[in-house]
Amino acid sequence: MIFKKLRNKKWFGIATNMYVLVLTVFVIWMIFFDTNSLFIHNELQNQIESLEKQKEYLKDEIARDKKIIEKLSDPKELEKFAREQYFLKKKDEEIYLIEYQDSIKTKEDE
Repeated sequence: MIFKKLRNKKWFGIATNMYVLVLTVFVIWMIFFDTNSLFIHNELQNQIESLEKQKEYLKDEIARDKKIIEKLSDPKELEKFAREQYFLKKKDEEIYLIEYQDSIKTKEDE
């Protein structure tokens, strides 16, 4: 009796249509179970965005390094860089490192 009442409903006829059932199964399969599912697609899209951000960062780093290389092509700039970064000196020179009171670490700072 209940089955006859359900069978007479309009939505039951639509829901049991073969095309609707196949389409529903197909959509569920594509969203959840397929190798290119919606979840995997979103995950890959997030990965692409992070890689594009990294690409922009690395492009900026390359541009900055190119400027430094151009600057260091001058012998005077190269000498200045070596003296400041690596504390290099000429043979007859003496180097004095001056530390200010506020830059010296004390036991109280630690």
